[in-house]
Amino acid sequence: MKKNNPHNMENSADTANVSRRSFIKLAGLGLVAGAAGCDGQPSGGGGWMPGQYDGKGQLSPQVRGRIPIDPLNPAICRDDSKCILCGQCAEVCEKVIAVHGHYELPVLNDMPCIHCGQCTLWCPTNSIVETSGIDAMIQALENPSVHVVVQTAPSTRVGLGEEFGMPVGSNVEGLQVAALRELGVNTVFDTNFTADMTIVEEAAELVARLTETDEAKRKKAPIPMFTSCCPAWVKFCEYFHPDLIPNLSTARSPMGMLSSMVKTYFAEKKNIEPKNIFSVAIMPCTAKKFEAARPEMHKHGDPSIRNTDLVLTTRELAQLMKRKGIDLKKLEPSPYDKVMSEYSGAGAIFGVTGGVMEAAVRTAYYLITKENPPEKLYNLEPIRGLSGIKSAELDIPKDGDVLKVRIAVVTGTDNANEILRRIQDDSEQYHFIEFMACPGGCISGGGQPKSSLPPSDRDRRARTNALYTIDEKLTLRLSHENPELKALYEEFIGQPNGDVAHQLLHTHGYQDRSTNLVAKKDN
Repeated sequence: MKKNNPHNMENSADTANVSRRSFIKLAGLGLVAGAAGCDGQPSGGGGWMPGQYDGKGQLSPQVRGRIPIDPLNPAICRDDSKCILCGQCAEVCEKVIAVHGHYELPVLNDMPCIHCGQCTLWCPTNSIVETSGIDAMIQALENPSVHVVVQTAPSTRVGLGEEFGMPVGSNVEGLQVAALRELGVNTVFDTNFTADMTIVEEAAELVARLTETDEAKRKKAPIPMFTSCCPAWVKFCEYFHPDLIPNLSTARSPMGMLSSMVKTYFAEKKNIEPKNIFSVAIMPCTAKKFEAARPEMHKHGDPSIRNTDLVLTTRELAQLMKRKGIDLKKLEPSPYDKVMSEYSGAGAIFGVTGGVMEAAVRTAYYLITKENPPEKLYNLEPIRGLSGIKSAELDIPKDGDVLKVRIAVVTGTDNANEILRRIQDDSEQYHFIEFMACPGGCISGGGQPKSSLPPSDRDRRARTNALYTIDEKLTLRLSHENPELKALYEEFIGQPNGDVAHQLLHTHGYQDRSTNLVAKKDN
């Protein structure tokens, strides 16, 4: 295995020699909410105007400005009365996420945004926050005719505790379930279960692509295959690299798969009409709000029914609990409901950069060799850590020969541009690439708890280590050996990557969004 760690993302909060925040401190500007905006007017005006990119504000060009946010943005919103034009949102969006500043002005028919929510973590005044779904959740919980089903993502269990004064990286899995039951949720499932399902589907799809001999089919499903579980990365690809959409795995994200199973398999098993199920996902990610609204993620055969009715971030769940007077630390742990909650260690590490790849490699090895992977694939060090681009080469036995599989892991969409350039100019070639928009992966998603400063690598490592610890302590560490998952396939889905799986667990709805903007040539 070879290791390659260019474009290190560590200490990404300090990527500039003089960041906007340090400039403000050094300059002693003492900014407050009434700081001047464009044309010298107070910043809390009537929303974003194009002139604010180059406005006449009283601040230095190093600190003024902010990202544009569409009033109809499904993931994030801004309170103009709190905006001080410090430029932190623009800094992370341009230098880490590579959206702001990477398209020409004026914008066309879209305010480009991939909904990653990193701006919410960097905003020092809480001017930018997620679009709230708390009232909708309360309304559903108070409706006796609605069966509320909630799923919780891997990263939320190692983030939620921070909102209640617990150490960073505390695993509050059972306490989180208890809190949801205290709120009145009818059924609680673990998204880790469908993280295992996503791995099984993705690994089966990868093996199919690797072994396909029909040239026409290879063009429709080319190599390298890209992961598709990060909705922010998917939209980034749709904006800036639409020619590579066929490289995206068709497998839905774990959230998308579990929501689909809730409105089909679970609904049938419990004899509940899908329209009477309110499916909620607790996610570390603001982009999941956008993903849930995508039309291709609606119920198969009935476009009027959304598979995921509502997404709440980790922060929103904490806000809801506090509103209802629930103290996480005073609860007794509660288990998930059965049928769709058992998970492997491979499913648990889905929330960290490199985790999806590591989990997928374990199952891909099994699908190719019909044997479980060797010990070294349970701790794939070359693709662990916070570096922006990591890679490895794996030797997998096949038909008396050795199949060499080159893999890469990318965190931060600015690094995505870099590795895609290498692929397109033939300087580097891979078979499978994992992409996550947020530095460090979902553990540092835009919906996770925030501090008074931009996210630190110390916090990312603490949350990451917590998920790896779950994997290491479990005896079940392979997605394809999950007994609940195997039973579901036998009873309801059939073969991985088969016809029923493609109806319920895959999507072909990704679209070219490049006509919504004019990308700068250096992208």
